[in-house]
Amino acid sequence: MNLFRRKSIEALIGGGDGKTSLKKALGAMDLTLLGVGAIIGTGIFVLTGVAAAKHAGPALVLSFILAGIACVFAALCYSEFASSVPASGSAYTYSYAAFGEMLAWILGWDLILEYGVASSAVAIGWSGYFQSLLNGFGIHLPHALTSAYDSAAGTYFDLPAAVIVLLIVLLLTRGVQKTAKFNSLMVVIKLAVVLLFIGVGVWYVKPENWTPFMPFGFDGVASGASAIFFAYIGFDSVSTAAEEVRNPQRDVPIGIISSLAVCTLLYVVVSFILTGLVPYSQLNVKDPVAFALEFIGQDWAAGLVSLGAIAGITTVLLVMLYGQSRLFFAMSRDGLLPKVLSKVNTKTQTPAINTWIIGGIVTFIAGFMPLGKLASLTSIGTLFAFATVSLGVLVMRYTRPDLKRAFRVPAIWFVSLASVVSCGYLMLQLEAFTWKAFVVWLIIGLIIYFAYGYRNSVLNTPEGQATLESK
Repeated sequence: MNLFRRKSIEALIGGGDGKTSLKKALGAMDLTLLGVGAIIGTGIFVLTGVAAAKHAGPALVLSFILAGIACVFAALCYSEFASSVPASGSAYTYSYAAFGEMLAWILGWDLILEYGVASSAVAIGWSGYFQSLLNGFGIHLPHALTSAYDSAAGTYFDLPAAVIVLLIVLLLTRGVQKTAKFNSLMVVIKLAVVLLFIGVGVWYVKPENWTPFMPFGFDGVASGASAIFFAYIGFDSVSTAAEEVRNPQRDVPIGIISSLAVCTLLYVVVSFILTGLVPYSQLNVKDPVAFALEFIGQDWAAGLVSLGAIAGITTVLLVMLYGQSRLFFAMSRDGLLPKVLSKVNTKTQTPAINTWIIGGIVTFIAGFMPLGKLASLTSIGTLFAFATVSLGVLVMRYTRPDLKRAFRVPAIWFVSLASVVSCGYLMLQLEAFTWKAFVVWLIIGLIIYFAYGYRNSVLNTPEGQATLESK
């Protein structure tokens, strides 16, 4: 068995035939807004509270900076890959080019965990803000349908989380242009709300709330960075869209780097103000930003923030489900998953069947699983993907020095290894349960690969043999 057979770069870029090709309709601004749509949302509106209360305290701002530094290194590596291998699949496709099929499968399986669990966690966060908004109008859902299964709390299913997932899936199947337009509108709304929080909250900051600044020590800062790393996965989704971009070699690096820069700045400012408004020990709530404004008596602003948070988290869910569907599409087109997942609707040019299948799975997970475990699983999957891609871009410099690169990582050895080390360090800060679940997930993936993927890979066909990398 040749477990490290590599498909040529030219074959990866060429994609499929007309039946498995996606419409090129996105530009640099669309990608930037797609990245902002994925990054700004759950990280600010949901995870900031949990990370401050349980991990970092007021030093949450350092957690965001630490996670942001790791992301900068990874983003540069993603940008080079995206400019040289502009195809659907993100880290999965890049690993196919750099390391071969088995490692590509492992990355793809890892990304299935990342996107699927992230989508579910985001849907749960959306549910929290939506219910808070309804409560403000005196509307209360049946308690049993307000959260994931918890017999002690008397909850059995998160109905709002399930409903929003299905609505987003419906939008995604209508076409990438409609999806991008909806995302752009929601991004404008949520950026306005984030700026509103900053503009109102800055006048009510109490410096004494920043003392002690680092109550859990640097270990708390590091574990906080691991926990909120979930908030940074958006630029990975930007690279997933490469096959649907008109000029991917230029526009994808712009989308990745610009969206990361904007969002890191906003994360730092918001976390600084948030912990200055409310004692960190009181921030372990589903809607920390709205809660902070209510805490200082600005209920009018809290209401607007809840509306903006709903819009913001909606775009995160949109981009996560989009990325998951394109990942399934790429893996199916390569024969590693059933062919039905790469079937494209002739009218909308979207992989509609796989999008609905993903929607059903995410609906189930969001309805029954609690938020905390989901966020940790997403973080470890993301960090693993970032580290692998960062190593892969260094490998490609030596295995394919002739490859056209519209963007090149500066100081490649330093940036690549710094990304691997920083991502590995953050992975080590995650709890034992997360590691155990991650290892079990990878073992299941390997079983599926050897039982189905390897035998059904297109590289086993005469046509596929012709696409093998000979170098």
